[in-house]
Amino acid sequence: MRSLIAIFIFLAAASFGCGGATNISPNTGSAASGQQAANSPTPTPANVVNNSTPTASRPAPADEAEGDTADFAGTAGTMEKKNPGIKGVAILSDVRTAKHGNYDRMVFEFLGPDLPTYHIEYVDKPVRSCGSGDVVPLAGDGWLEVRFTDAQAHAQEGDATIKDRQRSPNLPVVKDLKLTCDFEAEVTWVAGVSSPNKYRVIELKNPTRLAVDIKR
Repeated sequence: MRSLIAIFIFLAAASFGCGGATNISPNTGSAASGQQAANSPTPTPANVVNNSTPTASRPAPADEAEGDTADFAGTAGTMEKKNPGIKGVAILSDVRTAKHGNYDRMVFEFLGPDLPTYHIEYVDKPVRSCGSGDVVPLAGDGWLEVRFTDAQAHAQEGDATIKDRQRSPNLPVVKDLKLTCDFEAEVTWVAGVSSPNKYRVIELKNPTRLAVDIKR
């Protein structure tokens, strides 16, 4: 009888021990699934443009070469030139920035032979988007607005011709450059600059470009 009781107690203890080990096993499957979900990239909606990586610009023509140390008087006022003879709407095809000898240069390149009407001046904050009215944050202590009329930064089908519509070149003077308007044949860019220094405007051909140089 004692032998039977001992055998019964031994079997009961063994059965209890196995059941406890099963109940406290770590849920490795759930942890692995959670880690995989955390490491998976978040999908970007098809209609959202990711502006974190700027679109590469085409190589600058020879007349935009680095190292030009020519001095100029410039102005801190308003510059404007109308072009009523332009046929249709000028398409903005590229925007470039570069550091030269004693100034920073912004270049706006257009398709076709004609520059649109342009208006350039320093503006006060807040700078706002023409569509939403939202404030556009810009670095620096000055904000130079370059506005084109009879122009657009998108194709007739609606696709943007300038993908990187905000960039931070962080040059000595030009810190930020952002598109604030591309609506009803008006295109506006605003440069956030380290200070509202004097600037000059140069019209360039083959291809059609407007260069805006800001003194350092």
